Amino acid sequence: MKGFLPKTWAAILSAVAIGHLGGNAAMAEMAVGENWFDPGRTNMLVAVLILSAFVIYYIISASRGANIFIRRIAGLSALDEAVGRATEMGKPVLYISGIMDMDDIQTLAGLSILGHVARKTAEYETPILVPCSRSLVFSQSQEIVKESYTRAGRPDAYRSENIRYLTDDQFGFVAGVDGIMIREEPAANFYLGCFYAESLILAETGNSIGSIQIAGTAMPSQLPFFVAACDYTLIGEELFAASAYISDDPKQLGALKGQDMGKAVIMILIVLGIAFNTVGSILHGPDYLYVTTTVTDTVTGKTTEVTEPSFYKQFNDWFQSK
Repeated sequence: MKGFLPKTWAAILSAVAIGHLGGNAAMAEMAVGENWFDPGRTNMLVAVLILSAFVIYYIISASRGANIFIRRIAGLSALDEAVGRATEMGKPVLYISGIMDMDDIQTLAGLSILGHVARKTAEYETPILVPCSRSLVFSQSQEIVKESYTRAGRPDAYRSENIRYLTDDQFGFVAGVDGIMIREEPAANFYLGCFYAESLILAETGNSIGSIQIAGTAMPSQLPFFVAACDYTLIGEELFAASAYISDDPKQLGALKGQDMGKAVIMILIVLGIAFNTVGSILHGPDYLYVTTTVTDTVTGKTTEVTEPSFYKQFNDWFQSK
């Protein structure tokens, strides 16, 4: 269909029922129009508008210098501690930003935190090793570490050979990283990004050499392994919160705060829905879902009982509708 205006279409309607058109086909014209809005999705539209309004408001506020409060995560406090421990032991720091490419949001969060860790290693004059499994991540990691050393006033201490591209193969990359761990014996390991089946292999190898380990991922299936084998773990959205906290970027801070406010509104609606259903059930029993009213025809005088959904049911249906 070209354009968005309703068009008239020719359709062949077959009437086969006995006594109707004798089984012949009849030509008819129908006006077919496109639906711009699905009323059944009104709740999703309202939710998207509210969430967007919160995000835009807090991004603008952060850009204007407003103080956006973000709770400090325990794992963030351990970042400097881990780098300090490596400095005291005279051993390097190992940083892995996951195994996915630059189109993964977890990789971007991990690279954002890499800038902070690299700057600390530059200040403490501690080597940092960054093995990568993707070429784009490799080149970006080089730029981030180099810029961090420059900002720390130590551009001469930057070593490009410490940022290494290994392979795109998942377990080939893990084998290479495990080899680096065994040979270099880093005192601190950071696993911040998207990980899959290799998570436990990396964490157990690091644990076997006595490294302090800080991990973070939004992959629910890999979190138990990191929690079991690492000293600190950023769980789910804490990875993105850590990225926003460290970068101090107004867009990241505003988006994080706006999403939190959206979640708060959703939780309030859930509580209200539970309260309405509970109160209605207590006060009216099982009949609270429907209200029966009597309608009288002013012409004939005939009365008719009409049963309609109550406010509680309408609210519950609206909240649960897709």
